[in-house]
Amino acid sequence: QVQLTESGGGLVQAGGSLRLSCVASGRSFSSYAMGWFRQAPEKEREFITAITWGGGATYYADSVKGRFTISRDNARDTVYLQMDSLKPEDTAVYYCGAVRLERLRPDLSSMDYWGKGTLVTVSA
Repeated sequence: QVQLTESGGGLVQAGGSLRLSCVASGRSFSSYAMGWFRQAPEKEREFITAITWGGGATYYADSVKGRFTISRDNARDTVYLQMDSLKPEDTAVYYCGAVRLERLRPDLSSMDYWGKGTLVTVSA
């Protein structure tokens, strides 16, 4: 059974940083990219970043480029999202996901597997 488990969310002041983690289990993800979506209150889920499991290629939405960094530790089956210079508009539930490499694209709208999400709240 595939499981993606996020952690690291919480409350932070604007300008601060948080690091989210996502531990993957239940199958091999060597042919998958791992990434993050977020969903703010009353808004659609938004693709923000992804990384290929083997090659390390990364993708970022313009809204987070230069502030967020995705990385992975294959030995630990874990993907990280380092979020710096956080803004109140970054407040959202952040979802980890896995998608087959052939589906990865800048306008990705869904993942093949999802975590349950972790809440990030940025206060002004």
